[in-house]
Amino acid sequence: MDELDAQGRGPQDHGPLAGFTVGVTAARRADELIALLRRRGAAVVHGAALRIVPLADDTELLAATKDLIDHVPDVVVATTAIGFRGWVEAADGWGYGEQLLDRLRGVELLARGPKVKGAVRAAGLTETWSPSSESMAEVLDRLLAEGVAGRRIALQLHGEPLPGFVEALEEGGAEVVVVPVYRWMPPEDTGPLDRLLDAVVGRGLDAVTFTSAPAAASLLRRAEERGLLDALVTALRHDVLAVCVGPVTALPLQALGVDTYQPERFRLGPLVGLLCRELPARARVLPVAGHRVEIRGHAVLVDGTLRPVPPAGMALLGLLARRPGWVVGRPDLLRALPGAGRDEHAVETAMARLRTALGTPKLIQTVVKRGYRLALDPAADSKYET
Repeated sequence: MDELDAQGRGPQDHGPLAGFTVGVTAARRADELIALLRRRGAAVVHGAALRIVPLADDTELLAATKDLIDHVPDVVVATTAIGFRGWVEAADGWGYGEQLLDRLRGVELLARGPKVKGAVRAAGLTETWSPSSESMAEVLDRLLAEGVAGRRIALQLHGEPLPGFVEALEEGGAEVVVVPVYRWMPPEDTGPLDRLLDAVVGRGLDAVTFTSAPAAASLLRRAEERGLLDALVTALRHDVLAVCVGPVTALPLQALGVDTYQPERFRLGPLVGLLCRELPARARVLPVAGHRVEIRGHAVLVDGTLRPVPPAGMALLGLLARRPGWVVGRPDLLRALPGAGRDEHAVETAMARLRTALGTPKLIQTVVKRGYRLALDPAADSKYET
């Protein structure tokens, strides 16, 4: 069991994210993120918001590589390990690998973080400096403090631009050569992304994760194409947690007024750890008929035992839990049912299934000719009066 597996495992071993559904928009490393989430009990909806153009097909990278071989830069900034390795491998494939490495041996080489240092050294190079914070802001501060006027600086990107970084260097008088190692493109099959988008708008997700700014921008763009942008933003502002791997990733969402959550360390493990804290903290916990009832996204914990509940049942339970102990009439419950129509018999059917799913029928009381109520414990009545 690894460190994160040891966090929050309950006596039933259902995991801290059991009962919650999380959306994943990542293309690269999606399998790794999905595995981390599922090991902690989450249900996952995956809709890649982007695809990566293969290196060998990217003429822009080839052009940048040739330019740097012909006109050697003063500084090279390596931003990601996979991006730097991919650049060297692509250059090898084009027959320029040795020439590129020869040029890089004679320049100031800055590596953002230990993984990038490992990739640099694996290529037979040695970095000049690497920030302890793994922050591009610290890299920028160092360059500006050294003075960049008249210097030629190569910036290796990985799929996304770095807002403000290039502009700050150019304002300082540098010539900046951008090395785009991968190119992000919309997915060829938008079906999975559309299903994820529909799940967010329909509140079928408790959280959605973003690991790059282009992925966030792509989801917003697809929502706009389908006429769902306002609905998406409303859902992310009020009901569905938007979790980003770092502050740059969050920028497209924040520009539309969406509050985002980010881990202190910009890695997948800490991102999942953040979800393990935030989502259970948002669950509704009530003392009902002598039991501890915790209402999660698509399941209920009854005295710590996980009880999966169908969507119609969760809709009814959610309405009852808004005013625990109070009677809710059948017409109101009918309106809460997804696609139920006008037949109040649908309420009785869904309520029977809900009681069965909960495994403790007495949690919900029938009030003859009036409706249903959660059997809130008497000692807790005053706490929930409205």
